[in-house]
Amino acid sequence: MLYVIYAPDKSDSKERRAATRPRHLDYWGKNAPLKVILAGPMLDEGTGDMKGSMLIVEADDIETVREKAFDDPYWTEGVFERIDITAVRLPLGVLAEKL
Repeated sequence: MLYVIYAPDKSDSKERRAATRPRHLDYWGKNAPLKVILAGPMLDEGTGDMKGSMLIVEADDIETVREKAFDDPYWTEGVFERIDITAVRLPLGVLAEKL
């Protein structure tokens, strides 16, 4: 099943995000026990600054996704304000054709 992870940053976390980014990327680069389908930062439209993260992952169950998301260095280091996770179906679009 596919899941979207939506994680906006805390308003004061710009420096923490920059300092933690290498560990965050390394952490998600090691996909087990799930597969990262698509991931990237959410951007502030005015400044272009990163203001959160969005991932689409494939996993057997939501508990696996929760465990992975809440062990993310961005969460453990206080970058994210919250983490929302929801199951999704992708019936349309270029990405849907590849899944």
